Amino acid sequence: MNQASSPPGSDEEERRKLGDRLKEARKYLGLKQEEVANYLKIPRTALTDIESGQRRVEAIELTRLARLYRQPVGYFTGEDEASSQLPIDVAHLARQAAALSEKDREELGRFAEYLRVRARPDRG
Repeated sequence: MNQASSPPGSDEEERRKLGDRLKEARKYLGLKQEEVANYLKIPRTALTDIESGQRRVEAIELTRLARLYRQPVGYFTGEDEASSQLPIDVAHLARQAAALSEKDREELGRFAEYLRVRARPDRG
């Protein structure tokens, strides 16, 4: 059965989603497959297979990838529903913002609103 026809919730579909999240995180950080494969001590082709959903990820590999990519394991497995639905850069910002004081988060919110309004094409 190919990836396109994998039923929702199947092992193949879950591996594909996990691989997509891992690939997105790697690219977001500007890492090459070769660099990540060397970090994991696996062949680059094995990482390619992981990212395409063709190979299962060992628990230790996933833990090391999560540490390298600065994301919780739950982000990659989909267990952390809220953050796994967010683009990786937004999830990263949310984790960073959570560590700020309430006053600083309010300031960050105001700045985000300023950026959103500034980006509107209809502004005069």
